[in-house]
Amino acid sequence: MSDLVDQVRARFELLRPVMDERMIRLWAAAEAQSLGHGGGAVVTAATGIRSKRIWLGKLDLEGLEASPPVEKPRDQRVRRPGAGRKPLVEKDPTLTPDLERLVDPVTRGDPESPLRWTTKSKEKLAEELRKQGHQVSATTVGQLLHDMGYSLRALRKEKEGTQHPDRNAQFEHINEQVRAFQERGQPVVSVDTKKKELVGDFKNGGQEWQRKEEPELVRVHDFKDPQLGKVIPYGVYDQTCNEAWVSVGIDHDTAEFAVNALLGWWRRMGKDLYLGASELLVTADGGGSNASRSRLWKAQLQEFADKTGLAVTVCHFPPGTSKWNKIEHRLFSQITQNWRGRPLVSHEAVVNLIAATTTSTGLRVKAKLDKRSYPTGKKVSKAVMRSLNIERDDFHGEWNYTLSPRQDQLPHALP
Repeated sequence: MSDLVDQVRARFELLRPVMDERMIRLWAAAEAQSLGHGGGAVVTAATGIRSKRIWLGKLDLEGLEASPPVEKPRDQRVRRPGAGRKPLVEKDPTLTPDLERLVDPVTRGDPESPLRWTTKSKEKLAEELRKQGHQVSATTVGQLLHDMGYSLRALRKEKEGTQHPDRNAQFEHINEQVRAFQERGQPVVSVDTKKKELVGDFKNGGQEWQRKEEPELVRVHDFKDPQLGKVIPYGVYDQTCNEAWVSVGIDHDTAEFAVNALLGWWRRMGKDLYLGASELLVTADGGGSNASRSRLWKAQLQEFADKTGLAVTVCHFPPGTSKWNKIEHRLFSQITQNWRGRPLVSHEAVVNLIAATTTSTGLRVKAKLDKRSYPTGKKVSKAVMRSLNIERDDFHGEWNYTLSPRQDQLPHALP
């Protein structure tokens, strides 16, 4: 009896380092069954495994016999350390450094890399590595890149070019002005021109629900339609009331067109919302039709002030920061979402799609087609500039200024 116990104990000690808890239970049950009557007592005496665990192991064995064999996943196989085929990077220690030089030749100091100016796909990387004597496939290259911390990434817009030293100070100034105007109950608007859009049955980005059998067909080539041309949406967004006015122009994006859009907002929306208002704050980009250096922009704003009796304060965003303008993500992005996947087949369709733009926060938009002509190249004389009733702010007067109504013009301009 003691010899049998010693034999069982010897077998158990040999296998114990490579067995987990479940395998120990199964082995004990199989050993007990092979010994026949009294086998469980022998296994318990040899290994210290209690009879209950042996009994549970027998149940597991019966379940294994009843079910078809299932191959164990590779990551769950028990294999002694160092067994199996050696990893490729161990057999070929120069593979990883050579791959890294191909993927990132600039930072790795290899300007003569053959893949410096080509698309670095897995297939091309594998082909170049094979030319260098490495036996590697595209799949292996992908796995190596993942292990090295690489992944597929798209370019992301973050850099804004050379930053003006007073960039943040101008942002703070604009924020203070907006808060002060809103506390006084005076209107605050954000203005800008949206991207020009082709009118006609052209493809528009995005997707829209349609019947599978009835896709809407559009032109293959995006050549401007000589009859419909392009539209120029100029927006005026009310930052306080979350409302907007969009003038849809069909000629040129000039300062005259921009100020006429502002005048359209005041007459059709702003005047009724801000009864008794005497001031208006306009936040705008530093370029385009409302550029901070544009003489025509200031001259047209002076006429606007004379017609409405409002003192117009303008705050321009610093160079390279146009995307911070409220109208970009409060209005223009919503318009783009509203007409996604739809061709802008006519001027009426453009106006209706813009006017139908809403958001869960209560955005309300009005739009109108502006068919007037706005010729480019208009010059503003020095005499006109001297006649402006303009007051420049002490802090960057080229960005922050106020145009007040001229008293001699008020009786003729106001109704």
